[in-house]
Amino acid sequence: MAEAVSGRKDWRDHADAHYSSLYKNLDPQEIAKRCNIPFEDGGFSLCIMGTDYRVAFPDFEMRYAGQNDCVNDESLRVLTLRYLCRGSWVAAGVRRLSYNDIPWGALYFNNFEGRCIKRIERIFGNDTRALSKIFEEYKNLKAEKLSGTACAWRFEFLSGIFMSILIWEGDEDFPSRAQILFDDNFPAAFSVEDTAVAGDICISCLKKMKEKI
Repeated sequence: MAEAVSGRKDWRDHADAHYSSLYKNLDPQEIAKRCNIPFEDGGFSLCIMGTDYRVAFPDFEMRYAGQNDCVNDESLRVLTLRYLCRGSWVAAGVRRLSYNDIPWGALYFNNFEGRCIKRIERIFGNDTRALSKIFEEYKNLKAEKLSGTACAWRFEFLSGIFMSILIWEGDEDFPSRAQILFDDNFPAAFSVEDTAVAGDICISCLKKMKEKI
């Protein structure tokens, strides 16, 4: 297990260095236009899971907006870097995609199911009131309740890019079930691997929010 954790850290460090090198050679105005985020005073402003961040350019440095504290979460840093380097914002249509609907998603679905869907079920499967309370109280998530039989919410993951969580509570006969859906502009912003990372980051943020409410 220690070797696996060390291997993931080495990979994240390598990815951070690789994309930081690419990032500094890009045109910041092209990034701003492609990702539909503002660039001013030497940096980009973006919001991830309701938290505002400031990303410096050309040397990548990610801080909490209005603070001096740097972001140390390597998964969040690498995801942000990869979005700025190769992602694009496009207007969302009316479709919501399951992970299987995303190009190559079926190939990686078992991993995504264990990493994200089952994790949501463990945290909120029998506590949908907590999930609803999070989306009601954290206004920066820009959440909207979806109609239907499930506890279902659509919310902003990253500036202008939304995802949804649906949970059907279990009972004595059936276990709880969950689903994660992505607005149809998600594949333009993130690869299938990064979409799984986005799900992981989302759930970690929601778990922290649950502990505070």
